[in-house]
Amino acid sequence: MWRVILMTFALSVLPGLQAFPMSESSMSSAKETEVEAAVCGSLREPFMFWLWHTTAGKANPQALTNVRGVERLKFKTRDGITLGGYKLVAENPKSYLLVAQGNAMIADQLVADLQFFRDLGADVYIYDYRGYGVSQGKSRLAAIVDDYVEIVRHLNTLGYGKRILYGISMGGVILLNAVGNTNLYSRLVIDSSPARISTLGCPERYDPVNHLPNDGARLMLISGGRDSVVPPGQMDELIRLARTRGARIVEDRELAHPYQDSSAALHRRRQQKVADFLSQE
Repeated sequence: MWRVILMTFALSVLPGLQAFPMSESSMSSAKETEVEAAVCGSLREPFMFWLWHTTAGKANPQALTNVRGVERLKFKTRDGITLGGYKLVAENPKSYLLVAQGNAMIADQLVADLQFFRDLGADVYIYDYRGYGVSQGKSRLAAIVDDYVEIVRHLNTLGYGKRILYGISMGGVILLNAVGNTNLYSRLVIDSSPARISTLGCPERYDPVNHLPNDGARLMLISGGRDSVVPPGQMDELIRLARTRGARIVEDRELAHPYQDSSAALHRRRQQKVADFLSQE
């Protein structure tokens, strides 16, 4: 609940943040690369990512000690930043699943839960966003989008027959911007992501609704009726357009925001809906 309160506070102060007297260096000590220029406001964007970092907490790789078949990963971006992440190794995998998490999460918090998908036969990959967890760099929207273009292209060179992407909350925003209207994936799930982020001060070119694939047969969208972080109204435009393009739409009135469902049974129901879609030929 405290995460929801913090996000609500962030959204309430965000419109007037350009005058907020906080030095950018207080939000991140990492050296900024040219790729890491802010596009959503020179003070607003660094502040928001600083707030999300605070919510996500620090990396704790020791939490994965008892997770079977997990490997640590490093990925070097084109601007020389090293991203850290994890791979859950399946037996005889024919597909990969790349997960892009919410902006108040770090990778090691989700690895154990993602074993569900590994056990269905996919190698599962998840990375900390730059500036989060074990990844270097400064967290900036444009840079993170570029990172996922690179990551997807890299994974597509590894010989997998099926290329699966799962974007959770802000992760859906990232993936749609990175590869939404491309042929770089076989299946894409967007779970609880807003139609627009221009309402938060970002350029309209980053609005997810502008990056939906023309053919929605490879796409599924999930919206939870009890989601207080991204309420159904914030997804409505995205869902309406995706439906006209043939996407699968899941509107479940009992689901909340991902990882905030009120019971383990509801969380498993969400995962099973994702798994059923991803298993289709």
